[in-house]
Amino acid sequence: MPKVGMEPVRRKALVDAALRVIGDQGTLAVTMSEIARTAGVSPALAHHYFGSKEQLLIATIRSLLGKLRDDAVAAMKAAATPRERVSALIRVSFRADQFAPETVAAWLAFYSEAQRSEEVRRLLVIYARRLRSNLLVGLRALCPADDAERIAEGAAAMIDGLYIRQSLKSAPSIEASVALTEDYVNAHLRANGDGKYPSPRV
Repeated sequence: MPKVGMEPVRRKALVDAALRVIGDQGTLAVTMSEIARTAGVSPALAHHYFGSKEQLLIATIRSLLGKLRDDAVAAMKAAATPRERVSALIRVSFRADQFAPETVAAWLAFYSEAQRSEEVRRLLVIYARRLRSNLLVGLRALCPADDAERIAEGAAAMIDGLYIRQSLKSAPSIEASVALTEDYVNAHLRANGDGKYPSPRV
């Protein structure tokens, strides 16, 4: 029987282990035994906490999304202006920990799984909608609503595209990726206003 109070610790260890194993192998075709071994627990205990590998994988995606959400909320709270909020979200999306090789590989594996799993697809759609919505919070204060929608869609596409290119080892550095996305936002804000909304220093 699991020790009282150990469940949150063991559950987190299993989620972290799932991320490492999926990232190392670049696929979701891993076993509960491999994940449990990496976490230092028995397969039986892993099944006790999550029921199935599928449930553990969903928990792993939720953990990644939760970290992004918490970082985004903190970044937006620290920003003083609408334009700074947009820049803060861009920088959060390119945080170094999100570019760890195993994390990039895991995200790509989850996107592939979304073609087969409705639950995985639903979670990734939530991520996409949240990113777009957070960008709109700042952009709607800087330009007309229709333009804000278009800029948010384009910026989100750049963020996702540059992230995916990391798997090909062909993307620019993190700082360069931030600068490219900022340049895109600035160019479209200038095209839809008087150019008085420069990017804050990053």
